[in-house]
Amino acid sequence: MDLTETQISSEQIFNGTFVSIAKDKVRLPNGNESFRVVIRHPGAACVLAVTPDDRVVFVRQWRYACDKAMLEFPAGKLEEGEDPAVCALRELAEETPFEAERVELMRIFYTAPGFCDEKMYLYRAVNVSETSGLEPDQDEFVETVVLSRQEVLQALKNGEIEDAKTLIGLQEWLLEG
Repeated sequence: MDLTETQISSEQIFNGTFVSIAKDKVRLPNGNESFRVVIRHPGAACVLAVTPDDRVVFVRQWRYACDKAMLEFPAGKLEEGEDPAVCALRELAEETPFEAERVELMRIFYTAPGFCDEKMYLYRAVNVSETSGLEPDQDEFVETVVLSRQEVLQALKNGEIEDAKTLIGLQEWLLEG
């Protein structure tokens, strides 16, 4: 069965600093026409950083759209032309007092494919070590939280982790044993 929807036209209805919104007219598989609103995003990278003593590095930060502070992996949007691995390493260093020798790609996924084209690159940090401090962006306020495997399991059971990228990464980590 062909499920393809074909763009007929596109109208940009918002162009922000890092996202834009388009209203697209599409042809449906049955030949009818409809509209789709799409948020265009440059993509992002996040990083699962596990310390040598098997503790996971998180950040807690205010998420305005959700009206709450959320516990999640260090992450950030890709700069134009930026390698996602470089972004992941940068975000770990900017948002936490930790760094990694390198990162390894775990998975690539879409964050909200029903209305947004954001692609998330999930990395695992290799050889994590603590540094002297944070280097957050001027408009970024984060708290570093480091949890043991047991504390991560408890946070999951209690519903304290609601961020999708973090849930996906923790699932991979916990399934590895």
